Amino acid sequence: MKRYKYPSAKQWPSICQRPVMDSSSIFPAVNAIIYDVANNGNAALKKYAQKFDGIILKNLSVTTQEINAAIRNIDPSLKKAILQAKNNIHKFHSSQKQAIVKIETTKGVTCWRETRPIEKVGLYIPGGSAPLFSTVLMLGVPASIAGCKEIVLCTPPDKNGKVHDAILFAASLCGITRIFKVGGAQAIAAMAYGTKTIPAVNKIFGPGNQYVMVAKQILQSKVAIDMPAGPSEVLVIADKTANPAFVAADLLAQAEHGTDSQVVLVSTDADIIKQTEVAIQQQLSLLPRQNIAAKALEHARIVLMKNIKDAIAFSNTYAPEHLILACKTTNALLKEIHTAGSVFIGNYSPESVGDYASGTNHTLPTNGYATAYSGVSLDSFYKKITFQQLTDEGLKNIANTVTTMAEAEGLQAHSEAVKVRLRHIKKAK
Repeated sequence: MKRYKYPSAKQWPSICQRPVMDSSSIFPAVNAIIYDVANNGNAALKKYAQKFDGIILKNLSVTTQEINAAIRNIDPSLKKAILQAKNNIHKFHSSQKQAIVKIETTKGVTCWRETRPIEKVGLYIPGGSAPLFSTVLMLGVPASIAGCKEIVLCTPPDKNGKVHDAILFAASLCGITRIFKVGGAQAIAAMAYGTKTIPAVNKIFGPGNQYVMVAKQILQSKVAIDMPAGPSEVLVIADKTANPAFVAADLLAQAEHGTDSQVVLVSTDADIIKQTEVAIQQQLSLLPRQNIAAKALEHARIVLMKNIKDAIAFSNTYAPEHLILACKTTNALLKEIHTAGSVFIGNYSPESVGDYASGTNHTLPTNGYATAYSGVSLDSFYKKITFQQLTDEGLKNIANTVTTMAEAEGLQAHSEAVKVRLRHIKKAK
């Protein structure tokens, strides 16, 4: 862990610097995969399934029988947990629907905006050692609420050619039936270009490894994506009211995601820092993924600040994916938070609840993108279309403004499009 005591504001940017990931070495490999899938479709996907997943697939599609078997086989306690999480996520995202508001900007000129669902969306769900069935809910639920006509899900199979039961159960809850056993960059390429089996989509959502992220980056000119992404991260602000055992658990929960996970503790109390470090070592030894967490902790940062005001300002500079406030909070303090993906307030709000079941979305901006990006929401699955309708009186009221501006820009046809109507109105009367 790297430790900093009362750093000046000039030092904050360097402390907040994420590790620079050099993806240049894998660009050629990802480009080759994309080209292969675009030109050879299913044959390329089956080839990569054998190469990367160690499985020979006759059929890329998950069958109805496989989905039904997963629903029967899933552990009842896990099924109950997924159902509660799904209900909470549905409640929160349903509340994001907006009514149409029509505004008369000038007498006779009415403007409004309406939402339309993105017709075809693709969801990428990582498999491997930690199959992210929770992400199925985070993406599938708002896609379903938005009314997307086609929801395609791609996820890598295991060595037996199966998709994890919980992934299939969560997908069934969201009404997703187009599920394919495809992982990695090749899955992103398949959803971008389409194959005989997998339909092309308009927008791709979901996390993944470096190859998946590079594929999304390359294909942004072909298909929309949810957001840029980097390693997952948490920043905890702790004062003397914090519980060190809780803080340690939150830091380790982030560290176990992967060796590149970003873990930051900012505190106004040196004793809390010491107690938290002790708790980390005690809890780390009990974790099944302790080797992964320990590696992530090697580049963790611990920052001692003089006061909460500075701690919040530092957090705004860092722009964390997850911000945990293990400190005394007020509405005034919350208003000072300008950059964060999702905020967890108080000692009893662990980041884990947002990952799974509080209802908020866990697909959030990382790598400092919280300065400009929001997490996935219902809006992520919508297009917004503006409308305007003018009466003849409304056109007359705004005509001079439009013609003056159009002619000043040298766009005479724009001006004439108004004037021809004015002449018609005058003649009609």
